[in-house]
Amino acid sequence: MGPPTTLLLPLLLPLALCWGRRSNPDSGRPSCDRCDPRLACNCSHAGLTRVPSVTAGALTLDLSFNDISEVAGDDLTGHASLESLSLHGNKLAVIHPSAFDSLWSLEELDLSDNQLTALNHRWFIKLGALQELNLLHNPYSCLGSRPVFQGLVRLRRLAFGGPALQELKRRDLSGVTQLEELTVHANNLTRYETGTLADVWPLGRVTLSLHGPFSTNVSLASTVLRDVSYPETQLILEDLHLIGNRSVLPFRETARKRVRKMIFRNLYASDEAVTDLLVALDGVPLTSLLLDGITLTGEGKFERARWTDHKSIDEFVLRNAVVLDVFHFVSLVELSFLLKYPRKVSVINTQVFVMPCVTSRLLVNLQYLDLSDNLLTDMTLVETLCDGDGTLKGLRVLNLSGNALKSLSTMSRQVAKLSKLTHLDISGNGYSSMPQGCSWPSTLRFLNISRAKLTTITPCLPATLEVLDLSYNDLKGFILILPALRELHLSGNKLLRLPPGWLFPNLQTLTIQSNTLNMFDRSDLQSYSRLQDLQAGQNKFVCSCDFVQFLQSAVKGDGGVRLTDGEESYVCDSPLYLQGEPVGRVQLSIVVCQRVLFVSVSCGVALLVGLLVCVLLWRLHAFWYLRMTWAWLRAKRGSQRRRCRDGPESEALLSYDAFVSYSERDASWVENELVPELEEPRESDEGSVNHRAPRPLTLCLHKRDFLPGHWIVDNIMSAMERSRHTVFILSENFVQSDWCRYELDFSHFQLFDGSAGGKAAILVLLEPLSKDDIPKRFCKLRKLMSSNTYLEWPQEEERSGEFWRRLRLALRGEEDEDDVERRTM
Repeated sequence: MGPPTTLLLPLLLPLALCWGRRSNPDSGRPSCDRCDPRLACNCSHAGLTRVPSVTAGALTLDLSFNDISEVAGDDLTGHASLESLSLHGNKLAVIHPSAFDSLWSLEELDLSDNQLTALNHRWFIKLGALQELNLLHNPYSCLGSRPVFQGLVRLRRLAFGGPALQELKRRDLSGVTQLEELTVHANNLTRYETGTLADVWPLGRVTLSLHGPFSTNVSLASTVLRDVSYPETQLILEDLHLIGNRSVLPFRETARKRVRKMIFRNLYASDEAVTDLLVALDGVPLTSLLLDGITLTGEGKFERARWTDHKSIDEFVLRNAVVLDVFHFVSLVELSFLLKYPRKVSVINTQVFVMPCVTSRLLVNLQYLDLSDNLLTDMTLVETLCDGDGTLKGLRVLNLSGNALKSLSTMSRQVAKLSKLTHLDISGNGYSSMPQGCSWPSTLRFLNISRAKLTTITPCLPATLEVLDLSYNDLKGFILILPALRELHLSGNKLLRLPPGWLFPNLQTLTIQSNTLNMFDRSDLQSYSRLQDLQAGQNKFVCSCDFVQFLQSAVKGDGGVRLTDGEESYVCDSPLYLQGEPVGRVQLSIVVCQRVLFVSVSCGVALLVGLLVCVLLWRLHAFWYLRMTWAWLRAKRGSQRRRCRDGPESEALLSYDAFVSYSERDASWVENELVPELEEPRESDEGSVNHRAPRPLTLCLHKRDFLPGHWIVDNIMSAMERSRHTVFILSENFVQSDWCRYELDFSHFQLFDGSAGGKAAILVLLEPLSKDDIPKRFCKLRKLMSSNTYLEWPQEEERSGEFWRRLRLALRGEEDEDDVERRTM
């Protein structure tokens, strides 16, 4: 079987590789790991050419602005939890019919700005939870032969169309009955079946882009407007060119349906068209008219519309207006028949540098005035507000943000007589200083001076304020009592700490992001008696133990104050090893946070261990051995110095036959028995080799022979060195004597270090003493008794002669005929 198997391997290997590719659907697919803790994956602008693999639990997937051209059938398999998918701005031309089948929870789908030439109803057949669908700006000419949105029963917002859309049929929106918003871009629409958009009534908002029909096919445009115009539906019309009476004819349908809210975006209009539009809407209960991005080609002569009735207009908004012939354009006085009715007027980003006082006086019902992002100065403001004479006496909200105002004192003086003014927005102006005193209306509750250049705060601010916004100035401190303040916004300044809470007894919301705060703690927040919401992220936090512990408890809601800007906004700036780490995920060790406790516990443990070691060493007598070793080394060095000083012959001149080591309690036996017996002259011993009278022996006793004034250890060492032998008188008293232990160990050291010169220790047991009676710390004595011959002092008097004879022979170094009895333990 070997050879055939070998031959099959080259054939089986490619098959195995192909099977491996097929069994792994993600083979070759890119991956995207840019998902935040909320399972929102932002994979936009990543240069992707295929749908990437992301975490299976993703809730939001943004694939916009890539180069994806196809969505395969299994690209989104396993994403049943996905709620939002954006493929906006790709090169998408092919979508597999079952590509979205697994997305049962999908609520938002954006396929706009792609290359889809046809729509397939099978894409959406299983998207029962879909609420928002965007199909704008794709090159399809119709919505398909079958109803595309048939199964989308929960759809609320639908946008479709583009430059290629030419046809809308009656059944195209079949099944869509509960829309809230509908957006249709059909600038090149040529065929429209009546009732196509009418079937989705009622609608909250309809946005139509019908440039072509309004220009070339008025009848088609009228039909479309008739189908979507209802009194409660906000109608938004984009990209219109109204030049002459004919282009305005479709608005008769909106007038007939009595539409109340209309918005024009990107409108190009002449004086004649504007006048005809006002005439067409005569008597219509229009409450809101918004012109966003309007280009006026005439001179602003609308006299023919003066007789029209527009008393119902409550809100008029003019935004991003461009006047082509500005030097010939007359003032808005020509629209006086309109200006005396609205309660809300907004003229935004239209390069207005002054609104004449005569125009201001026309706004008799005005409660809301927005002149933001224009060219007003302090001088022209005086003209606009009629030098503060209270002309706009009913005004409640005034927005002058984004102009060229510089003087707060001028501002306060001009609005002082607006007795109903509650909201004033003067943000984005050039205020660099604040006067000490200002006169504001007593009704003022909201003041916005953000995005200016203020460096200090003064009592110019009114004490009546409930909401104050000073964000993005150059403030380094805030010390001002504002008892009524409920909201304070100080983001984007240079504050080093939270303002004292006692200044604002009623404060409920504080935002202080992007400052230079290092930290704050519970005591700082406790000074705010009613604070509920705090936004203090994006600062340079020092992640100390107290701050990390406090913030993590605050994130959990334990501190009573909500951090409404999210845990991810709080990031460590120092120490360096924690830089960039979210505070909520920082884990500091007890060594860092409880240094005093750690040191105390460590010292306590070290002390306990040291105490245990000391007890153990004491039990093992290590201290005694160390002390003895030190003493011996010191004495040995002294002995060597003496040898060098006195010469080698000094030992022979001062030598003893034996140094006697004994306990002071055994001194009577040594003095009365041992010394007389060995040092006094005697007749020759019977066992002697010759029978001459033996020489008396010379003994060294510490009482008698130690030199006074010398260290006792030096005397012991010197005595041992000058003695031929060392005699140890062993007894219970000897074992209890420290000096006897020294002498014993010194003798033992001499035996091992070679300084004994052949001298041996002679053991004399004064009383019966077994090895077990000797403490374990006398390890050397126990060893000597196990290895050396020793003599026992006889208890019978008749045997004492034999004892003395054997002792003399041992001291003289002569051999005995009889072996001395050896006892070993």
